[in-house]
Amino acid sequence: MADKTERNPLILTAEQRQSLQTVAGSRTAPVREVERARILLAYADRLPLQTIARTVGVSRPTIYKCIDKALTMGWEAGLKDLYHRPKNPVISPEAKAWVISIACTKPVDLGLASEVWTHQALAAYVRHHANDAGYPSLGRAVKVTVQRILSEQDLKPHTVRYYLERRDPDFDRKMREVLLVYREVFLNPASSDPDNPVYTVSLDEKPGVQALGLTASDRSPVPGKHPTVSRDHEYVRLGTASILAALDLVTGHVIARVEERHRSQEFIALLKDLDAYYPSHARIRIILDNHSAHVSQETRTYLATRPNRFEYVHTPKHGAWLNLVETLFSKMSRTFLRHIRVASWAELKERIEKGIAEINAHPVVHRWKNFDLEPENP
Repeated sequence: MADKTERNPLILTAEQRQSLQTVAGSRTAPVREVERARILLAYADRLPLQTIARTVGVSRPTIYKCIDKALTMGWEAGLKDLYHRPKNPVISPEAKAWVISIACTKPVDLGLASEVWTHQALAAYVRHHANDAGYPSLGRAVKVTVQRILSEQDLKPHTVRYYLERRDPDFDRKMREVLLVYREVFLNPASSDPDNPVYTVSLDEKPGVQALGLTASDRSPVPGKHPTVSRDHEYVRLGTASILAALDLVTGHVIARVEERHRSQEFIALLKDLDAYYPSHARIRIILDNHSAHVSQETRTYLATRPNRFEYVHTPKHGAWLNLVETLFSKMSRTFLRHIRVASWAELKERIEKGIAEINAHPVVHRWKNFDLEPENP
């Protein structure tokens, strides 16, 4: 090997040298590849092996292996590890399949307390039951062993991903009804019959708005000291409020109430506000969900006193995303409700009503483009 530099030089093109220099200077490539790139560059420059070992900080056997691979299989092979398996695998495919079957079973179904596995708990269960199951090779399995077996199948039994099951058998029909209303309103907002006008609103409730009070005064931003508002971590709970809101889909006007609860009587109060706001001869079409307050006996009694005044269009169960008033609640959460702190519940109500007034001063009207809905099959 002492005279290998003279007999077997490593000849690199300009492009190959540039690639090696990129790897040698990389901060993200594996350390062993960086070292091997430096070895090959130094060897191509015909530096003595002792100098290469001292400069790179590796042993001479490491240099020999790297140069031999590069000379026989190319400079790229000199950067990589050769595939090798020193011995046959100890864990058989059947044993791995047994681990996979356990991972796909809930721990609670196997007599444990947990709902989902952790890698540590799964490894402990495998070790404890390996001999009885006929897989002694797993008797000393540790967490890393289990992780490797699971990663081969891309299994993650320690995580939970939620999905939404359609529990409404009439989901498609109700969704279509709502979308047809939207198409009518957005494509022809002024097509209502002047003698029998129809006003369409999207209605829902936002419960649980917390009235939080400060325990210490906020500190305003100070140039050169701290750029943000500083606030004490502690706070005082002063109750919760429910926002009942109806969004006019044509004008963007919001009719809302702020209440401590959202029962039938609060919902009826909002209906009375709608009744007072729109012309008496008009029909008010309301897009809303199936909350109990919307269909209670108390509510139906009130609706009977105003025949042909209100028309319900129900969204399907678990279909709140179809109700456009949710965009209004999202805007509230991102604007005046964000980081809000008040001294009392009454102040929270006042602040919410002021925020709604600001929205009504500059209403946002929804406009859908390229709206198309396939006709329903007969």
